[in-house]
Amino acid sequence: MYVYDEYDQRIVEDRVKQFRDQTRRYLAGELTGEEFRPLRLQNGLYIQRYAPMLRIAVPYGLLSSKQLRKLAQIARDYDKGYAHISTRQNVQFNWPDLEDVPDILAELATVQMHAIQTSGNCIRNTTTDQFAGVARDELVDPRPWCEIIRQWSTFHPEFAHLPRKFKIAVNGAVSDRAAIEVHDIGLEAVKNAAGELGFRVSVGGGLGRTPVVGSFINEFLPWQHLLSYLDAILRVYNRYGRRDNKFKARIKILVKALTPEVFAEKVEAEFVHLKDGPTTLTEAEVERVAKHFIDPNYESLEDQDEALARLDAEHPGFARWRARNVVLHKKPGYAAVTLSLKPTGTAPGDVTDKQLDAIADLADRYSFGEVRNSHNQNIILADVRQRDLFALWGELRELGFATPNIGLLTDIICCPGGDFCSLANAKSIPIAEAIQRRFDDLDYLFDLGEIDLNISGCMNACGHHHVGHIGILGVDKKGEEFYQVSLGGSASRDASLGQILGPSFAQDAMPDVIEKIINVYVEKRAEDERFIDTFRRIGIDPFKERVYAANH
Repeated sequence: MYVYDEYDQRIVEDRVKQFRDQTRRYLAGELTGEEFRPLRLQNGLYIQRYAPMLRIAVPYGLLSSKQLRKLAQIARDYDKGYAHISTRQNVQFNWPDLEDVPDILAELATVQMHAIQTSGNCIRNTTTDQFAGVARDELVDPRPWCEIIRQWSTFHPEFAHLPRKFKIAVNGAVSDRAAIEVHDIGLEAVKNAAGELGFRVSVGGGLGRTPVVGSFINEFLPWQHLLSYLDAILRVYNRYGRRDNKFKARIKILVKALTPEVFAEKVEAEFVHLKDGPTTLTEAEVERVAKHFIDPNYESLEDQDEALARLDAEHPGFARWRARNVVLHKKPGYAAVTLSLKPTGTAPGDVTDKQLDAIADLADRYSFGEVRNSHNQNIILADVRQRDLFALWGELRELGFATPNIGLLTDIICCPGGDFCSLANAKSIPIAEAIQRRFDDLDYLFDLGEIDLNISGCMNACGHHHVGHIGILGVDKKGEEFYQVSLGGSASRDASLGQILGPSFAQDAMPDVIEKIINVYVEKRAEDERFIDTFRRIGIDPFKERVYAANH
């Protein structure tokens, strides 16, 4: 993983000193709340329903065991003993005291972490595939490119006050596990006929109040011009993006208003002045960054197919876990393992201080001292020897991370909702738990197969409900919490936005509603057909008829 040099460390430490003084001045009454607001946002600090929320940057989701232990210590010393994994692969603390935040940031700086640009109208954390660098279907490791973008975007003076927040995702594999088409900019690594590396560029994707699937405006951008082209896109957005209405300020609104074709023309006109300039990437610069992402000291191993098959036969629980939570690795004899943060009764994405310490120990013993956060709100050990899988499974069961539900209905993406967020219209976490309890039969879950269920407590869509195969949105009806359901969304390469099923439902009805939707799928699916494929084949009407029939 990337390691700070002296310059990086000084920047982060200086920012902590600045914010410590800014916080002191605010608490002393020398700064008004309005004056302090942009300063705290620049340091990842929100004011939520009951307490501040501090969002910690985790570039492209990569964490060392040392950093995990520091997060565990902060959760113990400054919070309520837990942290939350966000859908941007970051880490959030929900209960810090305002006066403690400078101390927390100082603690983070000792392990090369910070909260810079995790909020505010700037370029946020660049995200990628949680299996980056180890996936068998990978064309190129996207992590060096994410790091190059991170270094370019951090404190970029021209883009510190954009019309609205800005999100970039990079994918380097055949499968799109980074959801690039619902980002402000999505980058997909590709090679041309000559075998040269470049990027396919999407712009104008995003969720929130106006969900949009992005448009590809450049089919092959040579890697040397990556930053110059990003500069051009951001300049066009900075110049033409609306600032009079924050709900219409995202780049997706601008791209739609201009049309993707006209937006692309404006980017090309800007790019002409930037191409081959100072931001042109060189092989030496790419190599400087890429050397931080070389393979660990892998052993020469063979795949353990026969031994694992025997263990599967002897231990059905292990077989289920391996089928859902373990994926193939580019190196023979290794596997990538997802730790489920979605056991029933736990808020999706939450992890305690003791669990963080335990994960750090597991990372040191099983996976070269590193983990990844996924945008699905789980944690990954990316480099586990196959011969260690059975022992690891036993430890994960003890820790509560072995629920074999990755990619299944109860692997729910869920925002904090009304339990924490001051913007939420409704609670999210109780809905997730009620659905998990209704569908607690693992054999049935396995039979249902891959289903993405996403929950957001408001139209800001932090739970990505628009791109869930089943999406749930909390809405306010005359002061009461109700839930709107959508079907048919997808954040994968076949990106699509869900269609609203119909009128919203009361909280108590939600498990029954989801069960009726699932029953239609079970009745109508073809052999081995996924939920999303059945929906696309039969449309929304059969689901609508079943769900609303009993209400009349």
